[in-house]
Amino acid sequence: MAGKLIAENRRARYDYFLEETFEAGLMLTGTEVKSLRVGRANIAESYASVEGREIVLINADIPPYGQANRFNHEPRRHRKLLLHKKQIEKLIGAVQREGRTLIPMKLYWNEKGIAKLEIALAKGKQNHDKRQATADRDWQRDKARLLRDRG
Repeated sequence: MAGKLIAENRRARYDYFLEETFEAGLMLTGTEVKSLRVGRANIAESYASVEGREIVLINADIPPYGQANRFNHEPRRHRKLLLHKKQIEKLIGAVQREGRTLIPMKLYWNEKGIAKLEIALAKGKQNHDKRQATADRDWQRDKARLLRDRG
């Protein structure tokens, strides 16, 4: 990723074991692009799903563009993700056979000024996994503090 960040799903690393990431394009309308240019979007409670032979982004919130009045878009509509055919086949297989989830990680502009979405193939964490991750993070912080105070 080498562009301007629009939105990020920071909670995903806490809730899921992330296995592999993919960069996908999005099919957007004009007012959605304008709203993203202003920097307004929320992908925190969104996910990607398989519909037929396509991957679709569901529940991503791109608020209506202020100057668009009646030509505006539906804020939480389903948006088709643009991926290579082999990537789509791999993701469909992982979701259907292995029970994986497709989680959007980042929404950003690439170097050419095109909106891209980074999605991750993920496996859900249990509560004890989340507690262990929190304990590990706290220990790393304490260890860094001890080393800093000593040296």
